Amino acid sequence: MSAGRWLLRAASLAAALGLWQLLTSLDVNLWLRFEQFPTVGEVASAFADRVGTGPYWQDLGHSLRRIAAGFVLAAVLGVAVGTAVARSRWAADLLGPLVEVVRPVPAIALVPVAILLLPTNEQGIVFITFAAAFFPVTVSTRHAVRALTPVWEEAVLTMGGGRARVLFSVVLPGALPGIFGGLSVGIGVSWICVISAEMISGEYGVGYRTWQDYTVVDYPGVFVGMATIGALGWLTSTAVELLGRRATAWLPRPAARTGGRAAAPRTAVPRKEPVA
Repeated sequence: MSAGRWLLRAASLAAALGLWQLLTSLDVNLWLRFEQFPTVGEVASAFADRVGTGPYWQDLGHSLRRIAAGFVLAAVLGVAVGTAVARSRWAADLLGPLVEVVRPVPAIALVPVAILLLPTNEQGIVFITFAAAFFPVTVSTRHAVRALTPVWEEAVLTMGGGRARVLFSVVLPGALPGIFGGLSVGIGVSWICVISAEMISGEYGVGYRTWQDYTVVDYPGVFVGMATIGALGWLTSTAVELLGRRATAWLPRPAARTGGRAAAPRTAVPRKEPVA
C-alpha cells in the first residue's frame, strides 16, 4: 500500500477523533446528547491508566484465549462439514438440514444452552464463540466447493489420482478463496459474540470489564473497552486476511494501479537488425 493511502486512512481517523473532541467539549445537544459523552482526552487518560495495570492485560489474555479456542475449532469443523456437505449426498442429507435449521439462531441466543450443557462458564463462552464462526465458515466452504469446475477433478482422475488426491490437490486448494472469505466473516462475528457472552456470564475478559465499567458509571472506561475491542477485532481480521493471501499466493492478482489507472502491460519492442 502506498504512503498516500496510509496518510488518507490516518487522516480519516484523525478527523473522526477531532469531530468527537469538538462535539463533546462544546456539550452539543442537538437531538444527539454529546454532553454526556467523555472527551477524547478523558478516554485517552483512562486508557493510559488501564494499560499500566495487570487486570487490563489479564482481561485481554482471557478474551484472546477464548477467541483462539473457539475460532480454531470452528475453522477446522466448519471446513470439514462444508466440504462433506458439498461433496457427499449422505452428508448433505444428514447434516445439511441441521445446519440450515440452527444457522439462523443468533449465537448469543445459545447462552442458556451453553449454561445448561457445559459445566463451566469458560467452556460456555468458548462454545458461543465457536458457534458464531462455525456457520459462516461452513456455508462459505460449501458454496466454494460446489462452485469448482469439474474439469480439474476429471483431469486428476484421468491421470490415476484417487479421491484423497482430488480432495487435497483440487478441492481444498480451489476452494481456499471462499474458505478464507468465511473465516474473515467468522472472526468478526466471533468477537461480537464473545464480548456479549462475557458481559452476560463471564468473570474476566474485555467484555466483562466493559460491562462492569458501565454499571459503575465509568464512561471513559467503557470507551476504553470499546477501543480495545475494535483494535483486537481489526488485528485478528487483518491476520486472517494476510494468512489468506499467503495461502492463495498462486492466484492471479489484479494489476497494480498507478494514478488511478491500471498500469499498462509492458510489450516487447522488436529490435532492428543491423543492415549489412
